[in-house]
Amino acid sequence: MQTQLGLPNKKLLFTMPIFSWALYDLANTIFTSNVITIFFPFYMQQVIGGNEVLDQLASTFISYANAISSLFIVLFSPLLGVMIDRTGKKKAYLVPFTLACIAATLLMGVFAGGAHSFIIGGLPFSVVMVIFLFMIAKFFYNTSLIFYDAMLPDLIQDEKKTPIVSGFGVAMGYVGTLIGLGIYPFIGEQYHWAFIPSALLFLLFSLPMMFLYKEPRRAVTTSKSFFSGYKEIVVSLREARAYRSIWLFMIAYFFFNDAIATAIAMMAIYAKTITGFTTGQFILLYLVSTITAIVGSFMFGFVNRSIGSQKAIAWVAVILMLAIALATLAINQLMFWIAGSLYGVAMGAMWATSRTFIIELTPEEKRGQFFGLFAFSGKVSSIFGPALYGTITLLLAETGNLASRVALGSLIILVAIGLLILLRIKPSAQVNTPS
Repeated sequence: MQTQLGLPNKKLLFTMPIFSWALYDLANTIFTSNVITIFFPFYMQQVIGGNEVLDQLASTFISYANAISSLFIVLFSPLLGVMIDRTGKKKAYLVPFTLACIAATLLMGVFAGGAHSFIIGGLPFSVVMVIFLFMIAKFFYNTSLIFYDAMLPDLIQDEKKTPIVSGFGVAMGYVGTLIGLGIYPFIGEQYHWAFIPSALLFLLFSLPMMFLYKEPRRAVTTSKSFFSGYKEIVVSLREARAYRSIWLFMIAYFFFNDAIATAIAMMAIYAKTITGFTTGQFILLYLVSTITAIVGSFMFGFVNRSIGSQKAIAWVAVILMLAIALATLAINQLMFWIAGSLYGVAMGAMWATSRTFIIELTPEEKRGQFFGLFAFSGKVSSIFGPALYGTITLLLAETGNLASRVALGSLIILVAIGLLILLRIKPSAQVNTPS
């Protein structure tokens, strides 16, 4: 079901396989923006918070829920890659994983809207179930992306047009952000009402992928064992260590992504508890940050070409530290608006420049292997950062909002460590050969 060569780009993007694939990006972005970034944190702050100390405990639960979900993603993602290699199938796994995420999100809405007097660990049973279902939903969302991303090579025969198709999917994702946030005027401050419509929107825009996309048949020649994915990661790590520049950048990227992923997960509750943002104000800030992320990715494409990938990433790291520092010290909403805008620039630019630097550092015959390793590193970092943030807010909860400021400020240290490691890479080194 691959698209034909020679089609103009506009017609190419609206062929059924590519358009249904891109619509799925729109669909899953509704989940990540509505549930992960905005309404689950707001719901937790609403049902657990109430004063400065309780707000810190809400932050702890949000952080740990994200960290635990990421832990299981790391544990199982190598197995899922092997499933693709052994069967050649992507859609066959994507559909049930997507439906599992949607079902868990629907149940979040069911339990969040109920009142239960039964207490578990000091929390109402309904809240415990929402947290548990959130972890399940996030797990299936992230694992479904493994199959979704693997579909891209099946969509287009001309590799030169692959970036166009990939960019179309990203653009549709931003449209999904706008569509998803359209539910806010209808739910107001009743955050538990957000889960069910978000799940239904996810389902609605996934239907073309489920029913109209036909997966091409591929001959499978591999006979990998089911657990060979873990062995491949160990082998890749050993090989990466032989390429000093790649190894150093992978460690640096771990710390950069650590800070970025943690800030995304915690920015909603931080903005509300520390600087008094209303839900509407934060949604507007989120949209502005999304726009600045787009601007940052394009702008640093030119910066990258002008001064080189390593220096460009170093400047992005500096902007990221400045954004986090402003948010940590924010005493009014204006400072947080500036911080959020700078963070958007840094987020978009970091992902754009890092991909380019990875290509420059890796030998062509090992590029896919090392890209997979960097993706795995990003998943691991999504455990450490939220766990660190949540532990700080838990230990310093009695200090009130100071705990959140210290937790956010700790991310500056992570970025600084990454920057120092990045600067150890010698630009003149023969990076495409083992050291």
